Amino acid sequence: MLSHRLSFPRRLSSNRPLRPPNIIKQKPRPRLFTQNSHLFLIPPQSPRPQLPFLHSPSGARPLKPLSRNRFQYQLSRLLTTERKRYLKDEFKKAGSYIFYGYSFYGLGSLIWFGIQSEMLERKFPTPPEWTLFSRIMYRDARGGEDLSASVTGHIDYAHAGEGYMKLLARLENPSMDGADLEPVLKDDGDIYVAGVGKAGFDISLKSEPWCRGYHACLMGAARAAEHLDGWVRDTRRNISFPSNVVIGPSNPRPKPVPFGAMEAPLEENCVQAFGTPESFYTKILTTQGFSTRQRLDAALAYADWLDFKGLPESAEAMYDWGLDIAMGALPIEAQNAVDMKSGVISADTNYISSNLVFATTSLAIHHARNKNFAAALPIFLSVLRATRQLPPPPPKPRQNPFENNSLNDSGLLSDIKHLLVTPPYPAAPPTGDEPRLRTPLAVCEEAGVMAHIGEVIFAAASSALTSASTSSKPTNKIASPDNLHAGINWTRDAVDIAESTLLGAAREDGEARNKCAECIKVGVGNWEKMVARMIRNAASPEEQQAKPDKVADSSSPPTDTIASGNGGAGWNNWGPISRLWNSFRNEGKEDADDHGRWQREAELVRDKRVKVRRMLRVEGLSDEDGDVPGASYTGPEWGLLFR
Repeated sequence: MLSHRLSFPRRLSSNRPLRPPNIIKQKPRPRLFTQNSHLFLIPPQSPRPQLPFLHSPSGARPLKPLSRNRFQYQLSRLLTTERKRYLKDEFKKAGSYIFYGYSFYGLGSLIWFGIQSEMLERKFPTPPEWTLFSRIMYRDARGGEDLSASVTGHIDYAHAGEGYMKLLARLENPSMDGADLEPVLKDDGDIYVAGVGKAGFDISLKSEPWCRGYHACLMGAARAAEHLDGWVRDTRRNISFPSNVVIGPSNPRPKPVPFGAMEAPLEENCVQAFGTPESFYTKILTTQGFSTRQRLDAALAYADWLDFKGLPESAEAMYDWGLDIAMGALPIEAQNAVDMKSGVISADTNYISSNLVFATTSLAIHHARNKNFAAALPIFLSVLRATRQLPPPPPKPRQNPFENNSLNDSGLLSDIKHLLVTPPYPAAPPTGDEPRLRTPLAVCEEAGVMAHIGEVIFAAASSALTSASTSSKPTNKIASPDNLHAGINWTRDAVDIAESTLLGAAREDGEARNKCAECIKVGVGNWEKMVARMIRNAASPEEQQAKPDKVADSSSPPTDTIASGNGGAGWNNWGPISRLWNSFRNEGKEDADDHGRWQREAELVRDKRVKVRRMLRVEGLSDEDGDVPGASYTGPEWGLLFR
């Protein structure tokens, strides 16, 4: 049997296949989307371990260690066909979202910029003949001076001044907006004033809107120069700082910068932040083509600046220059309307212009600010007399209320048209050389002059009262202590006139309403401070001993007490003013020295303040704090003596 078993060959047949036949064939099944198997782009490595003794290194390239191919292996497992398609779709979506997002952001910013520009254009109109960039620069600089639009509550005059300087460079450049500009002396070229700079141009060939915008730009640059006086600019960071915070040898004890501000600059990196106000004011005064009012505004603003810097003599010379400008535009028959030495308006003149009243009032305020009451009071009184002699304005023609009652003028369509259509550039304002009329604006300014008169009389009497206690010399008749009551009466009348004028003014006359509101506010404040001082004087034992035995009529000064503007004529020669004083002749004679009288007066002033604040809020001329928005006195600030 053993031989029988060995008779079969043990070698396999050569016809046997190397791979066993696949007898069981699985049918293809659909792949479910919830169970997706990985379809590798790169075939995985062989599971056979790469051991040195299992393959011959000869004739074959050695494989890298497994650790070096781990990233490739993981990437091959991650980037499947479906996942690659998914990532492509996600990148396309992200790109589209970013593109549309930035597109909407850019278009929204452009729309917002257009809306802001349109709002600023309506608030601060620009000449239509300026180029687009010049108009944008002016709106940006002028809007930077708007305190109501400031986020920080402060005006960045450095930014506004830089904008004005860039705009001036464009307006004075012949290749941009300065075409047809010529030097004042064509043969000699540009003129330079010593210590000031370049003089003005001849802008007679330019249109009135261009000249008005150029004047506004120069005045804005002068305002910025006034507020940046004494400031320096850090050349490395291009930031302006006050000179008292600069670190350097010239400032051994620098002040700390405010919280949140940039760090203080070094002295070696600082230069002057801005030009001098004199350069801009002188350019306006030496430019040919400006109106009389524009040149007068520059002259009086320059004089006010000199007064602020403590140069009263130079300021008075500039005020005289402003008076010459106002007088130079009057007709020949009105050249003697003002005494040029004293500034008093003549009583027999029949031609009174707004520029003349403005110049003389500013000169009187200058004298009052420098305690020269004897020179200030006659000017104020002459201005008051001239204002009360103005002719009334002609009656306005009646309009038929049914003439413009069309569909196009209805409220809704008018509002839509106002939103879509930019209003035209405002018409040219009056030059100030025309004869003045007794309009509500003139009446409000008359009340302001009366408030100034009350200030001057009371301040002069207070200074005389102070000097009388320390000196035995006789006091001036104007500076009599008996005129304290007169100053209060003038202030009280100014408040009453301004209040009645405000209630009777039309809603469309915004300038007159704002002027009256400012006069009321300042008058009530002065009235309150005067009464408080009278209470202190009445309670002072030194004042009780210094009183004369016989109290003079405090509310009606004698004819030789207060000099008038008519060659020293007294009050009895002034019909309206004399009647005004006589209305207070019998007021308070019995209790002039009574302390309780001034206590009752103080209660009256407090009630008046509450009433005035309520009235201004109802009229839409006061904010929540009682301040008057938009009210600006065309001249030096009010409340000179009681600030």
